[in-house]
Amino acid sequence: MAQNKQLTFEDVMKWEDISDTQISANGEWIVYSVWPDRGDGEVRVRSVSNDQMFTIELGNNPKITKNGRWVGAEIEIPLAKQLKAKNGKAGRQGMSLLNTTSGETISMDSVQSFTFSNDGKWLAIHRYQSKEIEDLKSKNKQLGTELIVRNLADGSELSIPFVSSMSFDSTSSHLAYSVVDTSAQNGIYVRDLSDARTEQAVHQQEHGFYNNLSWDDGTQRLAFVESTLDDDFEPGDANLHLWNAKNEQLQTLVSHEETPGGWALRSNNNLDWTQDGERLYFGFMDQEMVNAIEANAQKDTTESIDIYDREQILDEKGVDVWHWDDPLIKTHEKNTWNYRKNQLYRAVYHINDNKWVQLADKQMPDVDVSENANVALGSSNIPYRKLMTWSGFFDDVFVVNLQSGERTKVAEKLRSGAELSPGGNFVVFYRDKNWHLYDINEDVYTNLTESLDIPFYNEDHDYPSPAQGYGVAGWMKSDDAVLIYDKYDIWKFPTDGGQPINLTEDGRDRQISYRIQQLDPEKWAYGKREELLLEGYYEKKKTYGFYTLRLNRTGTQKRLEEPKKFDFIAKAEDSNRFLYTRESYDEYPNVWLSDDISFKNTQQLTSLHMDLHDTYNWGTAELIKWKSLDGKDIQGAVIKPDTYEEGKKYPVLIYYYRFFSQRAYEFNSITNDDRPTLPQWVSDNYVVFLPDIRFEVGEPGFASTKSLVPGVHKLIEMGIADPDKLGLHGHSWSGYQTAFMVTQTDIFDAAIAGAPVSNMTSAYSGIRWGSGLARQFQYEQTQSRLGGSLFEYPERYIENSPVFYADRIETPMLIMFGDEDTAVPWYQGIELYLALRRLEKDAVFLQYRGEPHHLQEYANRLDYAIKMKEYFDHYLRGEKAPDWITEGVPYRGK
Repeated sequence: MAQNKQLTFEDVMKWEDISDTQISANGEWIVYSVWPDRGDGEVRVRSVSNDQMFTIELGNNPKITKNGRWVGAEIEIPLAKQLKAKNGKAGRQGMSLLNTTSGETISMDSVQSFTFSNDGKWLAIHRYQSKEIEDLKSKNKQLGTELIVRNLADGSELSIPFVSSMSFDSTSSHLAYSVVDTSAQNGIYVRDLSDARTEQAVHQQEHGFYNNLSWDDGTQRLAFVESTLDDDFEPGDANLHLWNAKNEQLQTLVSHEETPGGWALRSNNNLDWTQDGERLYFGFMDQEMVNAIEANAQKDTTESIDIYDREQILDEKGVDVWHWDDPLIKTHEKNTWNYRKNQLYRAVYHINDNKWVQLADKQMPDVDVSENANVALGSSNIPYRKLMTWSGFFDDVFVVNLQSGERTKVAEKLRSGAELSPGGNFVVFYRDKNWHLYDINEDVYTNLTESLDIPFYNEDHDYPSPAQGYGVAGWMKSDDAVLIYDKYDIWKFPTDGGQPINLTEDGRDRQISYRIQQLDPEKWAYGKREELLLEGYYEKKKTYGFYTLRLNRTGTQKRLEEPKKFDFIAKAEDSNRFLYTRESYDEYPNVWLSDDISFKNTQQLTSLHMDLHDTYNWGTAELIKWKSLDGKDIQGAVIKPDTYEEGKKYPVLIYYYRFFSQRAYEFNSITNDDRPTLPQWVSDNYVVFLPDIRFEVGEPGFASTKSLVPGVHKLIEMGIADPDKLGLHGHSWSGYQTAFMVTQTDIFDAAIAGAPVSNMTSAYSGIRWGSGLARQFQYEQTQSRLGGSLFEYPERYIENSPVFYADRIETPMLIMFGDEDTAVPWYQGIELYLALRRLEKDAVFLQYRGEPHHLQEYANRLDYAIKMKEYFDHYLRGEKAPDWITEGVPYRGK
């Protein structure tokens, strides 16, 4: 194959990526998906011990049994068939089951989901509704569908009709499922998997509805919620039941009759067992919300219409009343309605005491599930809901007694959360640049970090809001100590008041940030002598490594350190083997395996894109540094093509956001998108520049300019950049920076601004339609960094708004917006376009119809990717401009 090939748009479409990587519990097999940017892909299954490999064509979202013997995957509809299908009816996904011992594959169509039992001996396949049942056009939307249960050992199957939900127990001894049939008699049933042909009814009733099937981890007890479907097939009030597989006894834990006033027990629920099986968390709904749901669901039963009846007329009104004292603005109320109407207020059932306690209520709506037997952590943002509009998010934090429901307020108005110790003796929280420990039993507060001459707040924080901490790293068993991060190191703070210990010791000196990699997702505390796996990141060099830390001593041990980026994927559950990826700008993140935590024996398991430099003019990345206009140290990454010649000046694509220099050791996404595919530009003999930006409160636009422009001058001084071929590209926040920067300098020869804010005065009191929140908090406290309201600092809003200085722009500009952007209102693009049009400036505005903040439709993504390239190719390299740049495109009804 010819060397130095350009990476084309067609190459990008065909570019394959790895996803969904998993390792079997015994560490013998890995499974992953390989799919292109556009087109059809597959699942690949590979033996760790040898080169044996299987593929499942069109496979996606794979699952592997713990013993690695079986792999299941969803089977997608081929893209060509989807595109040819009329009305989107290309068929339904299926599934394939692969036997890794024999390589045989069994396929089934019309599968909505599947799951393996924990022991890997059983497979449950939940199918879509059959055409025969669909043709009945039943009004019962709760109807179950066929469940196929397959014995993986002998291949025998049994079919169970009308199953609405199912669950294997953790010991793989039983299968529970609920049935919603076309007949009146529904029920919940269990099969003992030692004799799966025998069905046992746990509970049956006419028009019954059963869901939230939840087994505890060890004692084979099944909790579930039971209710009755009304004439519209909607479930009503519910009862919470517990069934014991060992003695086959069924008991009602909570009935809807004993629900406290103002609350309802409903089928919409979430059942969570604690690991010891002694407590079952469930939830109540607000009765007012239940009433509202039922009222909204009621059909119009008006038999006669009086065209002058005021009540009948007003029933059709469409008005929202915005009151100045509303806790939430109306758009946020609407966007959060589904969550709020279905919100569950946690309660706990104490199995051994046969009693339940309500924990959450309207004043404290959130309670975390706790493994601790005595207390849980609650939180409330109720007092601060109005503040969301302009100040962001706050919570009060409480310790909640699980026996009585009584609560004790621990901290007020926290911007970040708090953590309860595993033993339930302490709460740790961050406030005012320090970490605080609350002793629950002694009612004593301790400031853990104030005596240390080390900042535990974000040292790179450049927002108007208070700097936040780096987070809690974990707890020691018996609540002996809490582990806390600073920017670089991991500290151990004894809860008995002992001296804090810097466990990693050298992070700050070496400017390497150590972070714990969680090997067991269910682990909640560390032993005194436990060995932890750490990921390390060199702040200046931008490279990574793996290290280990023994908790009974200080200092780390280097395990793997190279000028690369490493990412931990997973540890095999019953083996010492680890999966991780290794990457850099010019190395695809293939999957690697280490035999154990020492990383002495490693092997590469996947081999995608191993010939980048042989196939394409891919380029290499390096770091450079410079000083901003006010003397700050700034870094950036420069990517040069393989054909780079010293002394030759190149057109430069400048792409940025905030910190981008680390991308020198990151493999860049290869996709046709609203962000440039960097290797594609490099392969066409552009130099790509990825600068860091250091912001300042009150002048984000000026600070961005002061950081970036000297970096461009550095490239010119180095003889890399052609000063007459400089293209600036940004999207969203960097789209704003781009629009602002060209009002301050004419150093750039063309600029592309995707979804930019152009007028902070009009954007300030706009709405982020995706969340329904007002944009005020963003300008006062977060990304826009203006540090106060429009009324306090009108000059800041004007001085940082590109539209007010549009007359200074001499740089040709391409503006892009999706007209259903829910992050930045697309009228911000209109304002900038109209200003430039009025001033007869060289500008083109691309409006993608029906698109959000980032383009979703592939045709639009490809079109914009092509237009970005055409735009810079014309203005930076003098290539002939297509008509859309020189003449525009008249509207012709499409």
